[in-house]
Amino acid sequence: MSELPPPTATLPPPLPGQGGPPAAPAALSGMIAVNAVSKFFGSVVAVSDVSFAVNDGVTALLGPNGAGKSTLFRMMCGLTPPSRGSVEVLGFDPRNDRDVRGRVSLVPQQDALLDHLSAASFLEFAARTHGVANPEQTAMQALATVDLAEVGPKPVGQFSKGMRQRVKVAAALVNDPEVLILDEPLTGLDPVQRRHMIALFHRLGDEGRCVLVSSHVLDEVAKLGSRVLVIAQGRLVASGDYRDLRELMDDRAHRIRIGTSDPRRLATVLVDRGLVSGLSLDAHNVLVDTLDVDSLGRQLAAISIEIGVRLTEVSPLDDDLESVFRYLVEGR
Repeated sequence: MSELPPPTATLPPPLPGQGGPPAAPAALSGMIAVNAVSKFFGSVVAVSDVSFAVNDGVTALLGPNGAGKSTLFRMMCGLTPPSRGSVEVLGFDPRNDRDVRGRVSLVPQQDALLDHLSAASFLEFAARTHGVANPEQTAMQALATVDLAEVGPKPVGQFSKGMRQRVKVAAALVNDPEVLILDEPLTGLDPVQRRHMIALFHRLGDEGRCVLVSSHVLDEVAKLGSRVLVIAQGRLVASGDYRDLRELMDDRAHRIRIGTSDPRRLATVLVDRGLVSGLSLDAHNVLVDTLDVDSLGRQLAAISIEIGVRLTEVSPLDDDLESVFRYLVEGR
């Protein structure tokens, strides 16, 4: 995916009024190419001047609920036009080119199943809508791909959330898509199902397909792969390697709550040994800020034994998606 800037994460140019207007970038190209796209719903700006390009393999679109991920996906699939800018998929405009839409599949965040049908019947119906030559065989192959070959005639309306998610993914595979767009596909899956589904995404990417997966869960993104687009408040706020995005927080103190039997004594030693840059106390906890999480983690247990205090909790308070976004959006 040469259009994303390896190997380090990057931030977009400053907005007007924040260092001057950016120069107009050259148009991007790729299996999916989004160029200066905005989407307005009346006075609401759902997507604001977003540009990126992705090619084969798995790419994660990371953002909190309401960030604009689903709106971007709908534009990529031709379901809604951009208000400004352009979207190309496989070199064509998905809004106006009917043929290219047949080479793309979307797994929507919302349920889109016919609850009275069995999984096999639903997938056969999906295959027929794509004009697949052998819809019955295609349906059974798609069920096997998502580990539902033995599900039987039970209607999908009686399926669990995880099973329904897998049926949606299977339905997106019946047309053998070159571009697969998945909106929060891991929601509701148990850990085993989630692992199998992530492995499936990587197999599809290794076959040369473009697989774009959205999530608001940082741990899921880490398992999906290192190529990440980060969107917040409708804007692309960072892109690149997942590990580098995490390292964007390294020049800011990390906040950790340490539960202990003697907060004051532990706090004194942590300050004396230079392991924290700031702290506060209550009756049972030390709330510390540190620029060196690794050193604190390596030494904390040994210090507690040395000074005879008991540890009851060690919890990071800002090592989460919301904090990464706060840093990316507000902290630079």
